[in-house]
Amino acid sequence: MSDSEARNFTYLAYGLIACWVILVAYVLTLTARGRRLTRQLDNVKRMLEDRESK
Repeated sequence: MSDSEARNFTYLAYGLIACWVILVAYVLTLTARGRRLTRQLDNVKRMLEDRESK
C-alpha cells in the first residue's frame, strides 16, 4: 500500500467516525425531544383531568 492510499484510508476513517458521531448526536437529540414532549403531554392530560374533576 502506498503512502497516498494509506492517507486516503485515514481520511475515510475520519469521515466515517465523524458521520457516526453526528448520527448518534442526532438520535440522542431526537430521544430527548421525544421524552420532553411525552412529559408535556402528560402534564396537559393531568391539567385537563383536574379541570374536569372540579
